[in-house]
Amino acid sequence: MERNVKESQIVFRIEKDRKQIWKKLCSERKISVTSLIVDSVEKRIFADERRKVLLFIEKQDNVFRKVETNINQLARIVNGQKFITQAQFSVFREQLKVVADLKKEQNEIFKQIYSLIADDR
Repeated sequence: MERNVKESQIVFRIEKDRKQIWKKLCSERKISVTSLIVDSVEKRIFADERRKVLLFIEKQDNVFRKVETNINQLARIVNGQKFITQAQFSVFREQLKVVADLKKEQNEIFKQIYSLIADDR
């Protein structure tokens, strides 16, 4: 397995106030100053943004799982009864609308993610 060994340093001077601003920014984003500089220079997605993307994907998965469970429960009832009431149909239609809206939003966000990753070399 190949390791990324850090064998080199770059030393540069900046104003004390700017350094404090950078450190505060990094602290808020939970990333290192090195990561901030390297990812900015190399135009890569920041580690905190990666974490947000993963959290979003996990959240979307949980939401879809809940909706799919509700749809499956309704389908089980309909299959057992061989009919569906107007109220049950309304619930079903609302669940499908939620899925369609979430998928649309998810696809837009995934487009943004892919564009960010495409620039991430």
